[in-house]
Amino acid sequence: MAEYDFGGRVAVVTGAGRGIGRAYAQLLAARGAQVVVNDLGGTQEGDGSDAGPAQQVVDEIIAAGGRAVANGSDVSTPGGGAQIVDAALDAFGRIDSLVANAGIMRWMGLPEADAAYLQSHLDVHLLGSFNVIRAAWPHFTTQGYGRIVTTTSVGMFGVPENLAYASAKAGIIGLTRNAAIRGAEHGIRANVISPNAWTRMAGHPSTNRDDVPPAGDDSGPAAAMDPALVAPMVGLLAHERCPCTGEIFAAGAGRFSRIFIGATPGYLHTDGAPTIEDVAANLDTVVDEKGYTVPADLGDFVSAFMSHLRPAE
Repeated sequence: MAEYDFGGRVAVVTGAGRGIGRAYAQLLAARGAQVVVNDLGGTQEGDGSDAGPAQQVVDEIIAAGGRAVANGSDVSTPGGGAQIVDAALDAFGRIDSLVANAGIMRWMGLPEADAAYLQSHLDVHLLGSFNVIRAAWPHFTTQGYGRIVTTTSVGMFGVPENLAYASAKAGIIGLTRNAAIRGAEHGIRANVISPNAWTRMAGHPSTNRDDVPPAGDDSGPAAAMDPALVAPMVGLLAHERCPCTGEIFAAGAGRFSRIFIGATPGYLHTDGAPTIEDVAANLDTVVDEKGYTVPADLGDFVSAFMSHLRPAE
């Protein structure tokens, strides 16, 4: 038996009909998990629906000796989120791990980007993650156990014509960090994955790349960035032995790393009220990364940032 086995556990993976989500579902199933393969089956831009992709992944899992059911509910609605969790309960009687992976991609930047464009991404990425987490939460708290893996992207660091996608992916970090803090007392651990793989959503549409690496292709960028190379990190984060919560990890092409939000010690002005000139003159100190900290939560940041106001002992 593998050290990280999922026997007896039930996992839900959204956006699992293709690419990275498919790789997650297949790995979890191969390790013994009973899997709900959720996918609306729409286009990259979020249009339409098709039950085929999710069912194909289920068929592949069953053919390999695993257990899985397909679900085509829309994560962007509260009802859809509830239906996805209900699918796990109806088919397998419980839910242990939730991998929120569903997403869309429409390329646009300022000034063309409008509110509808932004909202379409928030609906699927951010609200989609929230809807399934909220639906699973009562079951996690009742059983005193749960694992949540949400999906961000290095696109949040800034990519031209990528405004809405980046905004939604950055918001997922705040959502997950809050879930991690609130879930700690209930045995719930929540972490974020930033996958790097060759899928239909990777890169500008002008690249015209395929959904997955061509069969038998063992060289070139497609093979080096096979979605299967991301899955082991998600497997760890979805497992009962996951050692962390509230963290952000990047995975892909054989590399695994931690992404974190830090705060510098900064510049402390102690001589009267600070002016714009004071800040400008000390900006090098403000941005100096030496001695940075990685706050665990809001209170941790405020405690360090306002430490100079505490009475001396």
